[in-house]
Amino acid sequence: MSYIPAIPADPAFRRLWFANLAANGGEQLALAAIPLMAALALGATPEQMGGLSALQTLPYLLLSLVAGIWADRFPRHWLMAGSEAVRALLLLWLPLLAFTGWLGLAGLAVLGFALSAATVLFNVAAQAYLPALVGREGLARANARLEFARAAAVFLGPGLAGMVAGWTSPVAALAVSGVTSALAAWLLAAPMMRRDVPQAQSGLPIGRALAEGFTLVWRHALLRAIAGCAMAWNFSWFVLMAVLVLFATNDLRLTPAQIGFALGAQGLGMLLATVCMPFIHASLRLGTMILLGPAMSVFAALSVGGATLLQGMGAFAALCAGFFLFGFGPMLWTIGQTSLRQAIVPARLIGRVSAIQQVATLGMRPLGALAGGWVGGQYGLTAAIWLAVAGYGVQLAVILLSPMPYLSELPEALAEETA
Repeated sequence: MSYIPAIPADPAFRRLWFANLAANGGEQLALAAIPLMAALALGATPEQMGGLSALQTLPYLLLSLVAGIWADRFPRHWLMAGSEAVRALLLLWLPLLAFTGWLGLAGLAVLGFALSAATVLFNVAAQAYLPALVGREGLARANARLEFARAAAVFLGPGLAGMVAGWTSPVAALAVSGVTSALAAWLLAAPMMRRDVPQAQSGLPIGRALAEGFTLVWRHALLRAIAGCAMAWNFSWFVLMAVLVLFATNDLRLTPAQIGFALGAQGLGMLLATVCMPFIHASLRLGTMILLGPAMSVFAALSVGGATLLQGMGAFAALCAGFFLFGFGPMLWTIGQTSLRQAIVPARLIGRVSAIQQVATLGMRPLGALAGGWVGGQYGLTAAIWLAVAGYGVQLAVILLSPMPYLSELPEALAEETA
């Protein structure tokens, strides 16, 4: 019925799944709690919110390529465990700063930068590590299971952060995030997790190592299209996210719990997508399934834009519908294009190619956040939201003009000498 095979009940994969759930849960709690703290406790302006969001995402642009080189040279499970241990220490240290009155917007921004730097290393190492656990034929099903864990975190994290912020303060949500990161680090440090042996030569100059990855992505039509679409999608996403909390609180008069619930609708969409993905792929070609992400993102953006024309529960419902679609379609995209990359890229290059994709996927976020904050401050929050809507039209056009619509199944893996 589907190209997705069964995966044995591997204890190492189960441990990776729970670690992925804990790590992503902690990340989502922090991502929701930091802007809530800036807006509710520290009185941030639209420009300051945009700058804070930009600093939280800047490591994806600055550090992803270095993380890719490390992922091709060092044991990946140790890179993942170490990054989560660093996140745990930072998040458990923050409440002390807050309670002593030493935490301001600048300190919150530095913390967000450091947390994102650790997340960068975790994400790149995790994508490079998975093929060693499940093999080429098991990638799609394994990615679907891991994305289910991430979707659960996205679904529960923002709502939990909003509720904790409403009951106590955003600082408490950040402390819970630190505990989940510590759990992820413990799970990943187990001896059974050593399954991969880095294949890149450690003596290879950094410039040449990066050039190998960039050349492969640029010359391969599918990899190039995935990167271009991801750049436009994420620029638009962070234009939206830079102003969303202020727009929801100031213009729509929503409570922190309502904002958390609306953001959590994205996780619900992601969860349903992972459940429905085998049935969708059984009915659609691989390229069509991947295209659903960019296409549904356009409808999601239009729904969020429609909230600017509504008030009360109507605006709240429009936000929930938009974020649900932002979860469902892009999740199909993520599973499909990640499995495609892992299946066709040689093992010795997978860390660098994953890092380049992460730069494309997440490196545009600081630019989008700054653009959203500037447009929101100069022309109003509504103008920034409609700028994001226009950007989603661009990302759909990029992927439609590529070979992706004609892709029916996973292509053959690239030979080492060809790559």
